[in-house]
Amino acid sequence: MSEPAPLLVAENVTKTLPEGVTLVADIDLSVQGGEFVAITGPSGSGKSSLLYLLGLLDRPSAGRVLLEGRDTAALPPPDLAALRLARLGFVFQFHFLLPEFTALDNVLIPIRRRGALKLPQAQERAHMLLDALGLGAAANKLPEQLSGGMRQRVAVARALANDPVLLLADEPTGNLDTKNAAAVFDIFARLARDEGRAVLVVTHDAELAQRATRRVHLVDGRIVSDERN
Repeated sequence: MSEPAPLLVAENVTKTLPEGVTLVADIDLSVQGGEFVAITGPSGSGKSSLLYLLGLLDRPSAGRVLLEGRDTAALPPPDLAALRLARLGFVFQFHFLLPEFTALDNVLIPIRRRGALKLPQAQERAHMLLDALGLGAAANKLPEQLSGGMRQRVAVARALANDPVLLLADEPTGNLDTKNAAAVFDIFARLARDEGRAVLVVTHDAELAQRATRRVHLVDGRIVSDERN
């Protein structure tokens, strides 16, 4: 039986700034659905730059990124934004929840932006995601009423709002204590293992990286190792 086509492919991806600084160089990477990949490396190695390229938040100077077999290089900005909204989810070190919105309303934002669900169905999905992450009782609370770990779990629920095939996280546990950081990584592992999503996480924490099923290590913008459990 043949292996399914990769969900995400980077081919010879390079990013060079106008002043000549190269952030990542000659990246070749293929990711399947259901993989939980930790991107590791020292500070300044290009981890976040690579994640932004793979997440279509930035365009490579050379090479190309394919998502579900679709070459994203030639997509105009509106089409690229629509593709990100429909197929990708993002979690960052800072939760970026809107402080005047409840947890429920923060999760509803990407659903309503996409406009694929009517409000009752959108609210049902947002409640379902919060419940699944142990936040059912917090749906009507403002971010300031939640702990740091709870706020980051709301951010994960928001990232899952439009049922993405690929979840990308940039140092998502950087502001969390050890217990909450482990809980967030457990959520990522479950999303990959049980739901078949691909999960890419940039982390500087070697212990947390060991929870991933695959570790891609960067040095000076290049992949120097790619290990699977």
